[in-house]
Amino acid sequence: MAILSVWKFETPEGAEEAEQAVLDLQKQHLIEVQDAATVSWQADKKKPRTRQAHNLTAVGALGGTFWGLLFGLLFFMPLVGVVVGAAAGAIGGALTDVGIDDDFIRSVREKVTPGTSALFLLASSDVPDRVVAGLKERGIHAELIQTNLSTADEEKLREAFEENV
Repeated sequence: MAILSVWKFETPEGAEEAEQAVLDLQKQHLIEVQDAATVSWQADKKKPRTRQAHNLTAVGALGGTFWGLLFGLLFFMPLVGVVVGAAAGAIGGALTDVGIDDDFIRSVREKVTPGTSALFLLASSDVPDRVVAGLKERGIHAELIQTNLSTADEEKLREAFEENV
């Protein structure tokens, strides 16, 4: 089973620092990272900068299509408005089918704002406690927003977004 978790940081640089801490935990075989991406939002910018992790030992489980669609729905489509309403509905429907619901999306939108950053992490089920411990060791404070994905939901997620590649 995999967990898609979102870790919020109070600075635009926090997510990148946390990503390195998580990768160190992976090197120690304390967690298994399947995929990751960061969002960094400078206080003076209208939209955040997003980046998929490319230095994982395994190829990204979800790939750029998933991250692009998720980040588009979370951060960019709300700015576009009614013109892409149907597209947003279709994307939102695909995400709901795999356990990423409106409450999760709303929560991320409310918490990841200008001047903050977030680490989106798809990893093994024992991640939250180990990530918190690894971040605390480095003096990094994070707020966890989390949605659990069952194995079946994870497979649906991969299939839904592989079709769009």
